Amino acid sequence: MLRRAGPPAALLIVGAFFGGYAIMGPNGALAYGDIQRQLVKRQADLAMLDKQRTELKNRVALLDPRHADPDMVDELARKKLNVVHPDDVIVDLSQKP
Repeated sequence: MLRRAGPPAALLIVGAFFGGYAIMGPNGALAYGDIQRQLVKRQADLAMLDKQRTELKNRVALLDPRHADPDMVDELARKKLNVVHPDDVIVDLSQKP
């Protein structure tokens, strides 16, 4: 009797293991809500990084040696070389409140 019950019992145990893993595993049905929350967070991070990338791309385009924006070049030169005239007014736009 034990020989006849062994293979079905083993299949039942293996099936229960994989069924439980499909429901409660890290990629299972119960983890779906957490995966959705992570996806929303990652999409927000991607949007922020895409915005920063666009801003940096614009600054790089303004510094193109073939047709550099004189205001941008002047701003960077004054900032890097610490050259300021006494009557200049400095407004730092890089710091956010």
